[in-house]
Amino acid sequence: MGFTIHPRRGGIDPVWIERFKVLPVSTISDSMERLHGVGMPLRAMHGGGRMVGTAFTVKTRPGDNLIVHKALDLAAPGEVVVVDAGGEQENAIIGELMAAYAEQRGLAGIVIFGAIRDSAELARGTFPVFATGVTHRGPYKDGPGVINIPIAVAGLPVSPGDLVCGDSDGLLAITPAALEDVHDRAAQKLAAEQQMMLAIRAGTDDRSWIDRALEAAGCDYRDA
Repeated sequence: MGFTIHPRRGGIDPVWIERFKVLPVSTISDSMERLHGVGMPLRAMHGGGRMVGTAFTVKTRPGDNLIVHKALDLAAPGEVVVVDAGGEQENAIIGELMAAYAEQRGLAGIVIFGAIRDSAELARGTFPVFATGVTHRGPYKDGPGVINIPIAVAGLPVSPGDLVCGDSDGLLAITPAALEDVHDRAAQKLAAEQQMMLAIRAGTDDRSWIDRALEAAGCDYRDA
């Protein structure tokens, strides 16, 4: 049970991946009631750039990356390899070489609930890598591990075939059934935020909502 490679599950229409690439994670999160994502401790280790792709999930023994190597061989271009390594920080699960291999194969990124190494090299690049920490100590290669099962990374549930989005603000996962609804909400919110930014820059932003909210909340507020 602890050393199994399951078949790939499902897939996401590439149209949705392209549509979500223009949406900030914070905007998507707001459109999901701020309940379905993670910021810290998972953070971007690369030099910048948004990650969007289909989840290819891995669960490995903390400190061991044998099954992760196989996942990088099996994952398809455009997929994000998401690894539950138990959040352990003593041994790095990937480094510069594995990230370069994943990029060469056309993967959309790597998420490690655990540590990485070669952090300076990864930070100079744009291939998306997310992790919870950094250590110089390398991994073991003994197993066990499982590929293509539901996992959780820093409390974020991720199932094979989910859409995974990440940027410098954090990560979230969206089930295929929710893609259209979440996208429409996020796109509308992004458009509203862009209009608000124009008003702020023009000095015409309406701030009256603040006093209304304070009054509705029962704030004892007196004009100075």
